[in-house]
Amino acid sequence: MYDRILVPTDGSAEGEHALEYAIELARAHDAKIRAVYVVNAASYGGLPMETAWDGINDALREEGETAVERVRELAPADVTVETVVLEGSPSKVIVDEAAPENCDLVVMGTHGRGGIDRLLLGSVAERVVRRAPVPVLTVHLDQDESEHSPADAQVPVE
Repeated sequence: MYDRILVPTDGSAEGEHALEYAIELARAHDAKIRAVYVVNAASYGGLPMETAWDGINDALREEGETAVERVRELAPADVTVETVVLEGSPSKVIVDEAAPENCDLVVMGTHGRGGIDRLLLGSVAERVVRRAPVPVLTVHLDQDESEHSPADAQVPVE
């Protein structure tokens, strides 16, 4: 059913919960994982002009390389992992990455914010769910380890 699973990562320990789901699905379907980290350079646009932009960009890219390498480390030997670090708006890059890479599923974490937090912060996961050309499996990242199981994942429907 699934051949290629796109897994956006931010390098956080919480984000590894979504990766667990992706790994189990990849094993069950003999699928490959494509891990993507998106450098959101726009979020640093308000820094003073004298700030060394190249230094910031290099640091963000290095953070991204570390994040996708962690995906490779966590995946068992029987799961193939491809990694890429890209730049742009995270939700747009994730959506744009799915189709040309022939991914059949996106597995990503969500903090499940509601109310004013969601209004002010927005939700990358929500934007991906609304625009992705393939199904998106969202995994709540705010749960305790004891409550976390693959049965808790939600496949959002528009």
